[in-house]
Amino acid sequence: MAVFLVFFIALILGRNLFGIQPGTLLIVTVGICAMIAGIAAFVTGVVSFFRFKDRSFVVILATIFGSIAILIIIMEVVEGIIWRSTH
Repeated sequence: MAVFLVFFIALILGRNLFGIQPGTLLIVTVGICAMIAGIAAFVTGVVSFFRFKDRSFVVILATIFGSIAILIIIMEVVEGIIWRSTH
């Protein structure tokens, strides 16, 4: 979960403060790493939630952040499909 947040904050700071253009190798790499970390947080949160019956705040927070990362990925894929079908 912490890795996802660090990569996501680095992505936002890189775009806004340092003026790095979208689509550059650095931004794409940081974005992909953030989404991989988000998916990993979701998977570990769900496994510990159901298999180990862990109901702590951190596990629930990791599952929420991971689900947000998965929703962002789904939105990006849908946006790409729609853009390709209209252009």
